[in-house]
Amino acid sequence: MGITLAYVGLLVLLPLAALVLKSLGIGPREFWTTVTSPRTLQALRLSFTGALVAAGINAAFGLLTAWVLARYRFPGRSLVDGLIDVPFALPTAVAGLALTALYAPTGWVGVHLDKLGVQAAYTSTGVVIAMVFVGLPFVVRTVQPVLADLEVELEEAAECLGAGPLATFRRVILPALLPAVIAGFALAFARAVGEFGSVIFIAGNLPGETEIAPLLIITRLEEFKYGQAATIGTAMLLLSFGVLILVNLLQAWSMRWARP
Repeated sequence: MGITLAYVGLLVLLPLAALVLKSLGIGPREFWTTVTSPRTLQALRLSFTGALVAAGINAAFGLLTAWVLARYRFPGRSLVDGLIDVPFALPTAVAGLALTALYAPTGWVGVHLDKLGVQAAYTSTGVVIAMVFVGLPFVVRTVQPVLADLEVELEEAAECLGAGPLATFRRVILPALLPAVIAGFALAFARAVGEFGSVIFIAGNLPGETEIAPLLIITRLEEFKYGQAATIGTAMLLLSFGVLILVNLLQAWSMRWARP
């Protein structure tokens, strides 16, 4: 326990404490002014709203993808299963360039969206697309093992007792999968809210509109405003901590609900 606490303290708690102390060093008035400035609020709003939306999309489609990979056998299944991990290994800058080339008005997908009057790249929609790309593997890899270990006999027993597919999913499958889905949602959110490389290429980075909080922190560092950068980082830390607490409470509730 001592080694574990020392390891966590040196690698996690100490840097976070240094961040908070650095932000407090600028004084309470400048701290509040920095956090409540329109540019900061918009950057935080975009980062957290986009991360929540992307995590929700990944929770739904990640569950669907994990279901297909765990329950179906089809040609190319191993290839699809391997492609799920590409965002883990792909440099974020490369992912951002690829997504921008794909969803730009002249890209393979963007040119068709443009005909429909929809612009994905250089908007908040592009931010969500990049966050979905980097977060999907977290949901799939969290849910897939649980789904693979789920006893098929329970579903067969429910069907024998007269339950339809929807009732079987709601009463038998979902309670067992919900804690894993919520855990995957939390991991996808945590990955997306701090994403930088893949987002800045497709976002457009217009201050007050498509500028994410991590980019604003980098901007303040380049301006040698280290206190303000630490202040924005502290605000992100507190907001992320609050969201993750709510997610953990929801996960604890889902585990109690799943108990027979």
